[in-house]
Amino acid sequence: MGANNKQKMKIKKGDLVQVISGRSQKNGGDRGKQGKVIAVYPETQRVLVEGINRVTKHIKAGATARGTRTGGLTHTEAAIHVSNVAIVDPETKKPTRIKTRVETVERGGRQKASRVRVAVTSDKDL
Repeated sequence: MGANNKQKMKIKKGDLVQVISGRSQKNGGDRGKQGKVIAVYPETQRVLVEGINRVTKHIKAGATARGTRTGGLTHTEAAIHVSNVAIVDPETKKPTRIKTRVETVERGGRQKASRVRVAVTSDKDL
């Protein structure tokens, strides 16, 4: 992907999402798990989800200013492609698609159009 090939993503930071593809939990994967979105990377079309796609990182041993030892193994989340997750419907707690509804709101005596994200299955606002 090029630098200016940035597409708009329907998933935002703080959304509750479910992994819809990949290895099943039975085989050590994350499919079916739900988590909150920590960060969104539109330039690479990836999202960072809490508790999903955990990887082990080796940290080089060192010392802090107080003299305590650092380093060893740490477990952190790695980014997952946005096509592998779906937003969870607030009513049914199941994955759903998203559509946008345009509402006219009166602000300061003027009509203003605002977009609202809506779950396709239950028609509830997200």
